[in-house]
Amino acid sequence: MSRINPQFLDEVRKAGPFNATACMNCGTCTALCPIGLEVLPREMFRFVLLGLEDKVLEQEETIFTCLLCKLCESNCPGGVNIVENVRTLRHYINKTVHKL
Repeated sequence: MSRINPQFLDEVRKAGPFNATACMNCGTCTALCPIGLEVLPREMFRFVLLGLEDKVLEQEETIFTCLLCKLCESNCPGGVNIVENVRTLRHYINKTVHKL
């Protein structure tokens, strides 16, 4: 079972902009992903919003596999800045896990 970190969203936002609250969890991003990343971004963003830090960190490889092509973002009905959110998660992981 995952532990909840109530400050996780605030910690992520210190690494950069993160606007996942507009995500409607519709799955458009997942359906359009050219490399078939099923976890990213809608589930990943939900993990952040719920404070499930360990679930996000378990998906490090997926976060860094994203092509940042914006196919998902340009079709997002909620207007979520998906690519910027992924970059923020990468920055957070590099800073907190890898101490870069």
